[in-house]
Amino acid sequence: MVIVWINGTHGSGKTTTGSILRDLLPNSRVLDAEKVGETLMDITPGLPATDNFQHWPPWRSLVVETARHVLDYTGGIMIMPMTVLVEQYWREISSGLADHDIPLRHFVLHADPATLRSRIMDDAVMGPSSFRLRYLDAYADAAETWLHDAAEVIDTSHRDPRGVARAIADAVS
Repeated sequence: MVIVWINGTHGSGKTTTGSILRDLLPNSRVLDAEKVGETLMDITPGLPATDNFQHWPPWRSLVVETARHVLDYTGGIMIMPMTVLVEQYWREISSGLADHDIPLRHFVLHADPATLRSRIMDDAVMGPSSFRLRYLDAYADAAETWLHDAAEVIDTSHRDPRGVARAIADAVS
């Protein structure tokens, strides 16, 4: 039982890598922690206003509990592609998993700013997104101050997603 957390900003390749990785790692499944946030966003009347559901403390604890309960039920490997750029939030999640003795492998998919901008603007599925572009500076700040020290960093600037997923699979196996 292990969680493979794939972190990085928008455009780094988390979702694509997670999907490919699922096919490379036997007995693995993908849990999109964003769905936990979407559930909280559907509460009526709404929770206190915020520009990011990660700011709601229940999101962080519910992510931990959801992963824990699913892993208790299924075992295996849980792949979680999700951007977390606030160090306090990452510490809450990682220590919550550690409190339940759930091993965690934390990978950050990194790309240079020009590559990230291009991927976001040329995204054939989601289209250009000013929301996603807004996080590039926050990612750069997190990468310089704590994020790259808290993870195994894989540069995706000039690598295809299959090669990135293979690198993670090899590291986890």
